[in-house]
Amino acid sequence: MFCFQCQETANGTGCTVKGVCGKEPQTAGLMDLLLYAVRGEAIVNRALREEESADVEADRRMLDALFSTITNANFDDDALRARIDRALGDKERLVKIAAERGIYLPDVPEVVFRTAPEEYAEKAAQVGVLSDPDEETRCLRQLALYGVKGAAAYTEHALNLGYEDSEIYRMLEDALAEIGRRDVTADELVSLVHRVGECGVKAMALLDRANTSVYGHPEMTEINIGVGKRPGILVSGHDLKDLAELLEQTAGTGVDVYTHGEMLPAHAYPFFKKYAHFIGNYGNAWWKQRSEFETFNGVVLFTTNCIVPPLKNASYLGRLYTTGSAGLPGAVHIPDRKNGRPKDFSALIAHALRCEPPTEIESGTVTGGFAHGQTIAWADRILEAVRSGAIRKFVVMAGCDGRMRSREYYTAFASALPKDVVILTAGCAKYRYNKLPLGHIGGIPQVFDAGQCNDSYSLVQIAFALRDALGLASVNDLPVVYNIAWYEQKAVIVFLALLSLGVKNIRLGPTLPAFLTPSMQTVLSERFGVGTVSSPEEDMARWGI
Repeated sequence: MFCFQCQETANGTGCTVKGVCGKEPQTAGLMDLLLYAVRGEAIVNRALREEESADVEADRRMLDALFSTITNANFDDDALRARIDRALGDKERLVKIAAERGIYLPDVPEVVFRTAPEEYAEKAAQVGVLSDPDEETRCLRQLALYGVKGAAAYTEHALNLGYEDSEIYRMLEDALAEIGRRDVTADELVSLVHRVGECGVKAMALLDRANTSVYGHPEMTEINIGVGKRPGILVSGHDLKDLAELLEQTAGTGVDVYTHGEMLPAHAYPFFKKYAHFIGNYGNAWWKQRSEFETFNGVVLFTTNCIVPPLKNASYLGRLYTTGSAGLPGAVHIPDRKNGRPKDFSALIAHALRCEPPTEIESGTVTGGFAHGQTIAWADRILEAVRSGAIRKFVVMAGCDGRMRSREYYTAFASALPKDVVILTAGCAKYRYNKLPLGHIGGIPQVFDAGQCNDSYSLVQIAFALRDALGLASVNDLPVVYNIAWYEQKAVIVFLALLSLGVKNIRLGPTLPAFLTPSMQTVLSERFGVGTVSSPEEDMARWGI
């Protein structure tokens, strides 16, 4: 295997024996094959789209296939093989449609792996990351592909709520087709990466519209981090539709529902506040699952990525469930919706009722709900504080958390901030500082938590509104600095989206991606001012904090 798509990749260069995430070599190979199959499917559907004959069901299955290959999303080999078969079946069906309608098809990747499972590893090597011998184009292909995966994930969340955009499908298909071209040049791939960033903006805007239309605009909310006295279900991942259906089905059953990790922001949506048994958030970021799932005692539902495979002696092994694009051997998988009906969570609920209540590991509250709706509603207060000097600077500290000790940098950075600096955050990076006693600035919290990683879109909207209110020509003229933590492909698309919007001088940490060659790092530094973090003291001095 060879995989270097996440921040924790082995030795900072690539996982070659087993994924740091827990992914086995054969699983990595299946993902390479699935991505190859999806590229072929996308090429054919793009050709059909040009003749207004694209298959929207194939587009929707493409989202699921891409999402399932994101870091920590799916470890189930059987589920991945089923997706490969489905992608191949879609491609073959679309090829027949094109032939019947006389539609010209460009060079479509051959299906080289209609073969026995024991030959999968050999075939995966022919189409995986290292199949491109040129380091420069390989880097750019993967950067674009990782952005495509992230955009697909956000688009799938919107689709689950009934929102989709054919233009996003077109952009994803275009990107997959270009990535697969044998003759594509480095310059063409640089342009493609920019277009993928634009696709990310569209995907996040679509998801923002879906979430706020269905569940209302998040509002400032004090979120409980303690526990109740009844059995519970802990919901991890990112999908709000799954959470909504689970809450409806658990109402009146005697089971409480809690969020974990990236699901914490759900508590700020008005829709979810009507459920008295929606108790609060249990625990911290995704990487603490192995200890926190032990003490939770109840059932755990993975709705998307951010899965840490449990150890063999884990007490919660028999209490795990997955759904959607998520998959884990040994966990019970909840099937997708059919005929417009909700998913059936009755098995989880019955199981939860047999469990002990959660063990309390902390108490109190954390504050959330500062997406663009709430923040812009406070515009007058914020602008007054900026103009008076009460708020001197904003630091965008969005992104991911992870296991590496170097991430303690973000806690140290936040702890050392002067009291006239406000943190704008989104994603699970917040867990490095959202429980620190950072206080308020004239009644304004020093941490504005916009929500999940996709809610980085809210931070962009806030920046644009602040730019306009202050009469500035560019967001880069704002008293805003960007100190972004990354881990996986959804963070990559957020990064590319920011670059496509013209945001400059972003600092990434705790390390730069292994898939960026030295020459690409130079390009990003020279064109956009992108660099990596150093120490809190040095970075604060650089930014004049």
